[in-house]
Amino acid sequence: MLSKSRTNGHAKSSMLYAAPFACIMVVLLLVGAIYCSSFLTLIALKDMMMKTQIIMPTEFHGKSHLNTLLSVDDDDIKVDDDDDDSEGPDTLPCPPNMSAEERKAWIKEKIAEFRIFKSTALSKQFERRADKFFNGECEAQFFMTWFAPVESFRKREFMALDTLFKVHPNGCLMFLSRTMDSKHGKQIMKPLTERGFKVRALAPDLSFLLKETPAEAWLAEMKEGKRDPGKISLAQNLSDLLRIAVLYKYGGIYLDTDFIVLKKMSALRNTIGAEIMETKSENWRQLNSALLIFDKRHPILFKFLQGYAHDFDGNTWGHNSPHLVTREIKRMGSQERQDYNITILPTFAFYPIDWNKIVEFFHKPSNEAELKRKAASLVQLNMTYSLHLWNKVTSKIKIEEGSLIHQLISDHCILCQDTHNI
Repeated sequence: MLSKSRTNGHAKSSMLYAAPFACIMVVLLLVGAIYCSSFLTLIALKDMMMKTQIIMPTEFHGKSHLNTLLSVDDDDIKVDDDDDDSEGPDTLPCPPNMSAEERKAWIKEKIAEFRIFKSTALSKQFERRADKFFNGECEAQFFMTWFAPVESFRKREFMALDTLFKVHPNGCLMFLSRTMDSKHGKQIMKPLTERGFKVRALAPDLSFLLKETPAEAWLAEMKEGKRDPGKISLAQNLSDLLRIAVLYKYGGIYLDTDFIVLKKMSALRNTIGAEIMETKSENWRQLNSALLIFDKRHPILFKFLQGYAHDFDGNTWGHNSPHLVTREIKRMGSQERQDYNITILPTFAFYPIDWNKIVEFFHKPSNEAELKRKAASLVQLNMTYSLHLWNKVTSKIKIEEGSLIHQLISDHCILCQDTHNI
């Protein structure tokens, strides 16, 4: 009896110890399950945050955003092999010493190699990305084009962006460019974007931008080898076309990358600047399309597209750009110009220094007389909208510290990086 009693006692004792141990094991298992679930949740959240950009409330362009903005960037678009920032055929002219018929045959054979004519993953998204970029928060819509390799975008070109946002901090700038619509291009613009300024490069969709315009037929004929592309770089002629097409589609301000922006232009409407004025009469003789300001679907832009398609000449420099806008407006009578509500500003507005005189302003004054002239010119230029640097003439000329150009840049820049070494 005693032995049996002891055995039962040991059994009861074991059960008493086993019950708490089992409870502890259950608790440990539950804790482990919760920890594992939390760990997996953290991994999932981390993965989601890697794909999603969360922007905390901050000061943006001087406006306080009260709500947290949650947005997925369009960088997840699959990029084709030819959507890179390397140099492509778009920057090259036809081979020399070809006849018009030979150039037609050449363009028909090579058209598939020109990236600007291709539909790619990026270009097909142009309309959606443009609508997302111009989201109603822009004080003014600015456009530039860039067909050259991204490596060619220097401090000189960046200066145009720097001065633009100094004067228009709430503006939006879109680059029509396949090469700049790249990681390298975003890196170039990062000093501005990380400060909240809205600048973006989008690979343009040529077919979309020319759809239902007179230039749509021109594009079809070029692809079919029925148009002579000319001896001049195709990039130049396409830049002339795209600036008009994008303004017709969206409205806003187009300007070349060789401008210093000096005064706010957002209040101007349907405006073009004269490049050459008659000395005695002060009437304009030639206009320039390096800076254009027009409303969306303005009828004069339709006329420009019509004139481009009808009178296209790829062999004469300026025929499809400054000469085009000059021809089309000269064809209009004074009443028609008035009906179109076009403002033509004198040379001082956008082109205060002529191309054949600009070089001297890149050099610092060498004597007291030149210093006084510089001071007087500086006062006058600060009253105008912009200064065209005529890169075709000055691209290889260094901007000397102490020169008038250097002074203007220093007075109208945000980042002011290496203004003495541009």
